Amino acid sequence: MVKNGSQNGASWKRSLADIQDDLAGLGDDWKRHDGISHMTKLLFHEDAYLKRCSGTVAGHTHQGGIILDRTVFYPHGGGQPGDSGLLRWSEGEIEVSTTVKTEEGQIAAVSPESSPLPPIGAVVEQEVDWDRRYGHMRVHTALHLLSVLIPLPVTGGSISEGKGRLDFDMPEAPADKAKLEEKLNALIAEDHEVSEQWITDEELAGKPELVKTMKVSPPMGTGMVRLIRIGRGASQIDIQPCGGTHVAQIGEIGKCRIGKMEKKGRQNRRVYIHIDCDV
Repeated sequence: MVKNGSQNGASWKRSLADIQDDLAGLGDDWKRHDGISHMTKLLFHEDAYLKRCSGTVAGHTHQGGIILDRTVFYPHGGGQPGDSGLLRWSEGEIEVSTTVKTEEGQIAAVSPESSPLPPIGAVVEQEVDWDRRYGHMRVHTALHLLSVLIPLPVTGGSISEGKGRLDFDMPEAPADKAKLEEKLNALIAEDHEVSEQWITDEELAGKPELVKTMKVSPPMGTGMVRLIRIGRGASQIDIQPCGGTHVAQIGEIGKCRIGKMEKKGRQNRRVYIHIDCDV
């Protein structure tokens, strides 16, 4: 489980549960006219290793998505694919092919099937495709390490189960791919802890050096921003805004291989990484 950052001596470090409790205290003021809450409780932030949970169907999207009041499914965003899995309720079962965030900020599980959807108010059991999700967690965390080794602005990125890539604002690719791969695996072998903390939008605005991405804004809008830290104290090697899911210790990533390094424009280079899927 990814733990929250230390609270000692820093009142601005708050857990996701604290933020959601504050929103719940606002009552109907943060709900739409149809009574559907603007926020789904994000259980994957509280525990990235949670594989299943129950929830209540809060609504349906026009596209057939199933909006849940609380969810274990991560929605597509930040280069990380939406989770897939299963929904089960008293009258049926349906496959979840992906998960998305609606314009209103809710989380919707999307099914490829034409089967009837669970009705509003139904209690459903959610089960994430764990092997796929865990692969995304390992790759996503490895890409954070890649951004440490190539300390240049990031212009794009993508994550899949066994590989990922980052695009960097740099005129030339790293000259020694083998050396880069050696450094990446050496970092992984240090097995640093991965943790989170929360700061306000205003505090992030005052610390622009935390933001590595040029074209994608950090996950803001609720008043609080989630930071992902790798290492602690004098051993900290990275901290940056991120809404995705990550492993608890970077040693879980396993052995990485640097793949292709492509030219994607005059000032843009794409670097791929591959991980051992058998870990």
